[in-house]
Amino acid sequence: MRMKQRKRKMINLTPPQVLALGFALVILLGTLLLKMPISTKAEITWMEAFFTAASATTVTGLSVIDIGTTLSVFGECVMIVMIQIGGLGLMTFAIFTLILLGKRIGLKERLLMQESFNQTSIGGVIRLVKILFIFTLAVELAGTAILSLKWIPEYGAVRGLFYSLFHSVSAFNNAGFALFSDNLIGFSHDGLINLVISFLIITGGLGFTVFVDLSNKRNFKNLKLHSKIMLIGTLVLNVTAILLLFLLEYSNEATIGSLPLGEKLWVSYFQGIAPRTAGFNTVDIADMTNGSLLLIMLLMFIGAGSASTGSGIKVTTFVVIVWSVLGYIRGQKNPAMFERNIHQTVVIKSLAVTMIGLFFVFLTAFLLTITEEAPMSVILFESFSAFGTVGLSMGFTPDLSLVGRILIIILMFIGRIGPLTLAFSFARSKESKIRYPEEDIFIG
Repeated sequence: MRMKQRKRKMINLTPPQVLALGFALVILLGTLLLKMPISTKAEITWMEAFFTAASATTVTGLSVIDIGTTLSVFGECVMIVMIQIGGLGLMTFAIFTLILLGKRIGLKERLLMQESFNQTSIGGVIRLVKILFIFTLAVELAGTAILSLKWIPEYGAVRGLFYSLFHSVSAFNNAGFALFSDNLIGFSHDGLINLVISFLIITGGLGFTVFVDLSNKRNFKNLKLHSKIMLIGTLVLNVTAILLLFLLEYSNEATIGSLPLGEKLWVSYFQGIAPRTAGFNTVDIADMTNGSLLLIMLLMFIGAGSASTGSGIKVTTFVVIVWSVLGYIRGQKNPAMFERNIHQTVVIKSLAVTMIGLFFVFLTAFLLTITEEAPMSVILFESFSAFGTVGLSMGFTPDLSLVGRILIIILMFIGRIGPLTLAFSFARSKESKIRYPEEDIFIG
């Protein structure tokens, strides 16, 4: 009897632990599949397979190999599956499979979905899974169809269609993987590619709950506070990033300085949208000015929306912190947005997410300064990119040492499952019944 109780305790994992373990298992399985001879055109090492699988499952986009020339069609299909699982979440696939099989979804599964989608309650999570799959399939197929108008005439029916599907899935899930050696630099002035890829990036990065809310309300005034913050925050961040990058890079001959005005606008537009969530690039990142690189690091750290295919601390987290600081300066005890008060627990959680995220980024950067021979700016950029699961790089990723690759893999993993989820995986909730007297602390 005692042995059974001990076994139950051993397998009675918390939702954060199940999510973390699920991602780890997908990465290990992906590593095994990518190491198979059928997956590659040229042999790769176990570490290269492991790094690629981790980057795909965490929808990062950092790579130590050239995906298009190294992997076979089978290997690229494995990448598509890992990207899709990483973007939507392992539990989403598991629950959807149970739904198709007509199985009953229990409380434990609903709690896991609640944790996976970062919801405040378990109500409606199963309906959200159904909508999510239909929505994802529709958007990715639409993206594939439009991209094929460009790539089928250029590469033929089969190859062009596969290219379209791969990049549509990669863009919607904010993975940033491309089958071209120069990513999307060759299409920097192509309006169709720029618009379709950016649309998929924004759609995947907004978060599925926003689209569910939009389909139910269809009126901005009636939307939930989360949806309003995401829509306004995304618009402001994108427009600000586009304008700043255009100004910062306007005279930079190494990037857009020598391009016609039209192409300058296209590059600025695309690179203003991509850094926050996806690692596609239409210009060589290493050639950008220091101001642009610093701006991109901030965008990568902010990331996408909650319950989206992107990572980072999330747009809502960033907005809550900024708005709370502004409210404090104005003398407001309770910050409010759109005639709704923001609960103190939300502010504290936002601060916790940000501080834990910064801790892991700077810890990784500090360790990389010891293990790698590279400028500080390059190391910091790589660290922010890994945590935000963005995938942009200054060309440093292939040169990482064995220890450096392991550090980046860990940071990508933390960035995808979320710093709080990782913390809760190891923490033991222990609410103290003792209440101590309060005392002021001098700060600032």
